[in-house]
Parts: sequence; structure tokens; C-alpha cells
Amino acid sequence: MFIYPDINRIALQIGPIKIFWYGIMYVVAFAIAWGLAILRTKKTFNARWTKDQVADLIFYCALGVIIGGRLGYMLFYDLPNFLHDPIIILKTWQGGMSFHGGLIGVMLSVIIFAKKQRKTFFEITDFVAPLVPVGLGAGRIGNFINGELWGRVTHAPWAMIYPQAGSQPRHPSEIYEFLLEGVLLFIIMWWFSAKPKPRAAVSALFLIGYGTFRFTAEFFRQPDQQLGFIAFNWLTMGQLLSIPMVIAGIIMMFYAYKKEKQHA
Repeated sequence: MFIYPDINRIALQIGPIKIFWYGIMYVVAFAIAWGLAILRTKKTFNARWTKDQVADLIFYCALGVIIGGRLGYMLFYDLPNFLHDPIIILKTWQGGMSFHGGLIGVMLSVIIFAKKQRKTFFEITDFVAPLVPVGLGAGRIGNFINGELWGRVTHAPWAMIYPQAGSQPRHPSEIYEFLLEGVLLFIIMWWFSAKPKPRAAVSALFLIGYGTFRFTAEFFRQPDQQLGFIAFNWLTMGQLLSIPMVIAGIIMMFYAYKKEKQHA
């Protein structure tokens, strides 16, 4: 059993200016994603990407993640507080980002980017999907540093006591999600996209992979206090939002390979 380490959320403070670890994780994630995107330009099939296009794409996606992620959290997880005090949407250093909201934000950003660059939607999402787990992993590290999104009570040998959550040992669910949504999903996506695949297949695999891993991890994660269980005394908001992702991914994968056979 472990005790959650007392980590200062503030990485650096210069006068009134505070730089939080949570924000640094996002900067690191986007920097790594940019580097991997440049590497993917040499391995992307039937598409040409310039360094300027990659930089613009990362910028568009960053805006989508930050705006969509924060707004999604307010709408999906904290609507009453948001309606009571809308200014809290600006307090990103306190945590509170929704992946599903960020996904919607990125999709809208990709639509705008696609029109500007005259590329198809799935041409872009297939290119960027293998990079997303990097951001997910970094985000989960940020959650751990913030001491938030802890797991349910357990007596597993690796359980961790979060003083802010009481004296009972809990699953370190942020670490679980880091390993599943970050490390494992990245390995799967990078491997799958290493060879030519039907258009939209890479994007479909990401939806299936993330949705499945998130749905699974939610069984170990303590439901958000303001929401609790959505239904059946076990279904969480994260699971509810992940189900459509898996279904959509399966349908997309089926049609992607069906279309390829028709043109074979």
C-alpha cells in the first residue's frame, strides 16, 4: 500500500505568475505530438504533409482540445456550477477537462482545417489519431499530480491512500488510465497505422480502443461526486459517453474494409 505523495500543483511561481504542472503536461503533450507528426509525414500513405501543415494542424487541434475539453467538462460533469458561476470555465489550472468534449472540439477544428487545406476529414483524422494517446497519457499524469480522479476503495497491494479522499486505500485509477489510454493505446495505434489501411480504419480503431479502455477503467475510478452513478448503480458518465464511440468505431471499421473490398 502506498501514500499519495504531497505534490505541489505549482511547478514555478514568479511573483503573481503561477505555472501549474497540469498546464505543463499539455505543453509537453503538444510538443511530443508535433515531433511524432513530423515523423509520420514520412510514413503517411497516399497523402503529402508539409511541416507548415503539421504545425497548423497541431495548433488547430490544441484549440479544439482546450476549448472543447473545458466546455465539455462544464456541460457533461459540472453544469449546475457552470450555470451558477460561468467564470469557472476559465480556471483550467484547477483541472476539469473532458476528453469527449475535447474530441468534439478537435473534430470541429479538423473540419475547418480540412476545408482550408483541401484535405478530406478522414485523411486528417487517420493522420492525427495515433498521436492522440500522447496527450491522453500526459493528461492523466496531470490528473495524478493534481491528486484528482482517484479510484474506488480497494485492498489491492498497490492501493494508494489519497489524504484528500479520506483514509481508505483506493485504486490509483489515473495510473491505470495512463497505462491504458496513453501507453497501450499509443502502441496499438502506432503499430496499426504503420502499414497502409483503408481510409477511416485508423480513426475507427482509435474510437474502439479509447472507448473500450475508458469504459473498463471507469470500473476502478470513483464516479464524479456531483454526478455519482448515472444508471444501474454502476454506469458512470464516462462510460455512457464512451459507448457511442465504440459503436461508431465498429461501424466505421466495417464500412472502411467493405469499401476497400468493393474497389479491389
